[in-house]
Amino acid sequence: MKSLFILLCFLSTLLQASQNSALLFHGNCTTCHFETKSVSAPAMMEVRTRYLNAFPNKKDFVRQMAEWVQKPSETTSIMQDAIDKYELMPNLAFEKDVLQDIAAYIYETDFTRQHSPH
Repeated sequence: MKSLFILLCFLSTLLQASQNSALLFHGNCTTCHFETKSVSAPAMMEVRTRYLNAFPNKKDFVRQMAEWVQKPSETTSIMQDAIDKYELMPNLAFEKDVLQDIAAYIYETDFTRQHSPH
C-alpha cells in the first residue's frame, strides 16, 4: 500500500509539472507564436520542426532552445529566414529553468494535433 501511495504521489507531481509547463507556454509564448499559424512570429509547429530536425535528442533540443531564447542572437539562430521576416525575438528575461520547462513542453507537444484557440 505504501508503494502505491508513493507511485501516485510521483505521478501526481509529473502531471502537475506537465500542466505547469503547458501554462507557462500558453501564458507566454502564444502571445506571438500561435500553434499552427504564423502571424507576428513563426508558428510554434514550424519552430518545433526546425529544432527537432537540428536537435532530435530531447536533451539537446531543450538546451539549445532554452539557451537561444534566453539570449536571442542572429548569429546563433537556426531560423535566419524567420528573423528576416519577423525580426529578432526580443530578450524576455525568463529564468533558464523556466525556459527549459517550456522547451521540454514544446519538444513533447505535437501542435498539429492540438486545437488552437487562435
